[in-house]
Amino acid sequence: MKVFITGGSGYIGQVVIEALLRHGHEVTALARSDRAVGLVTARGAKAVVGELTDAAVLREAAGAADGVLHLGASGERSAEVDRAAADALLDGLDGRGTYVHTGGVWVYGDTDGVVGEDAVKQPPAITAWRLENEARVLETAARGWHPVVVMPALVYGRASGLIETFFVEPARARGAVGLVGDGSNSTTLVHVDDLAELYVLALEKAPAGVEYVGVAENRTFAELAPALAAAAGVQEVRALANAAEEVGPIAEAFGLDQRMTSERARRELGWVPKHLDAVRDLANGS
Repeated sequence: MKVFITGGSGYIGQVVIEALLRHGHEVTALARSDRAVGLVTARGAKAVVGELTDAAVLREAAGAADGVLHLGASGERSAEVDRAAADALLDGLDGRGTYVHTGGVWVYGDTDGVVGEDAVKQPPAITAWRLENEARVLETAARGWHPVVVMPALVYGRASGLIETFFVEPARARGAVGLVGDGSNSTTLVHVDDLAELYVLALEKAPAGVEYVGVAENRTFAELAPALAAAAGVQEVRALANAAEEVGPIAEAFGLDQRMTSERARRELGWVPKHLDAVRDLANGS
């Protein structure tokens, strides 16, 4: 299958390219800079030069593909850029194959116990914009198109990702791991390699109009804290006195108490995550 991917030069996207090629697909990836071109071609993909705001480029690239994975994200005007990019990609693909859109489990907010895709969505402010965009994408199934939404948990692995950026690296600078709250809240986790396999399975097997939670395990931040300290090479763990100021708007998301199940993806797609001990993996620097 000829697959076009946005966000291919990013942390998750590079691993997804590897997984697509491993499954026998031909991959073309959007690349906004010479550095991005180098990253995607080094992984084995062909590069299409352009940005998420280049609707004509996205439409043409999707039109030449049999399936599309949209992992790209914009740091500014996130909602507007994501919506326009999704529209262009869907128009270009024109229902000839599966379009996989990236969401995220934070849209479910605090959960009452362990929940799945059908739970009520009550997102923190930082991800509230996703609700309308994802609804627009899924509604195209009524036109006979084939949209799917993959909703990753907090992604870790390969010594990168949000955990590295917001917990490990700052811990090295301040000499302690900083938590949002006392650490008793749960978070969802998935290793980047497992998530990449989920994207491929969603492209190959998912029915139209379905959302899939990509969660491998649920852990409290108190359970994760010693591993984060080990990864950072520090001893102390403490609650941040002013998390919103030190971490920014994402602090609200890290403060969620969230537990979720990926039973739908396991049952319908045959997804079997292999990395099921984030504490060990993080402590070892993964």
